[in-house]
Amino acid sequence: MALGRRKPKDQPANEPEVVAAHPESESPVDNTVADDADGPFDIEDFDDPAAAAAGRLDLGSVLVPLPESAQLQVELTDTGVPSAVWVVTPNGRFTIAAYAAPKTGRLWREVAAELADSLRKDGARVSIQDGRWGREVVGAATGVVRFIGIDGYRWMIRCVVNGSPESIDRLTDEAQDALLDTVVRRGDTPLPVRTPLPVQLPEPMAAQLREAAIAQGAAGGQAVAPPDPDTGEGEVPPEPTARRSAAGSAMQQLRSTTGG
Repeated sequence: MALGRRKPKDQPANEPEVVAAHPESESPVDNTVADDADGPFDIEDFDDPAAAAAGRLDLGSVLVPLPESAQLQVELTDTGVPSAVWVVTPNGRFTIAAYAAPKTGRLWREVAAELADSLRKDGARVSIQDGRWGREVVGAATGVVRFIGIDGYRWMIRCVVNGSPESIDRLTDEAQDALLDTVVRRGDTPLPVRTPLPVQLPEPMAAQLREAAIAQGAAGGQAVAPPDPDTGEGEVPPEPTARRSAAGSAMQQLRSTTGG
């Protein structure tokens, strides 16, 4: 649970009113954050923004709590810029990313429909399910991918959960627990809607990545250990794994469940 937060602010008059999820999964669902006691939070919810980093991995636009014994897998663009950071657990992996969104919210419903269409066109089995924050898109092939979206004030979170059919429920629980205490640092820069908010690695992680890339002469992503919460220092895993960026279609993310 977040520490040092301000008291919940009144909802602005122009913000959509939170409604309960409809029991039928294909009916409209509002994915606006529904409980001030739970996250995701905005960095402005904290009296001291520095307190938001306590117990969370600071990735610039999002600050994410990590499950115990989790490892991290970083995906890089062709130019070496981090495009995604995956949290890897024995059950699979998930990533939490933030995007610029309108003040009025409701971006996720539109994005969810596009993700579902993309998966269907590529032959995946698709279902629309009601989750903690509303509508979620689930695609199944050899593995399972679940997309969880949450509309905030000027931002939208998209969480991608990749796992096997046997582990996807446990992995989804891990991802939801992380989302409940995630903090979004939107910033004041005007951005077009849907622009990904930049991912910035803590320096210990960035240094690990540089050293591993030099040692292996490999392009793409690397598996790295998260920084120690007390010292801020990280430990390079014995055999970092290269991974190409999968920041493409929904089907690419589904196929990346078990492969490189």
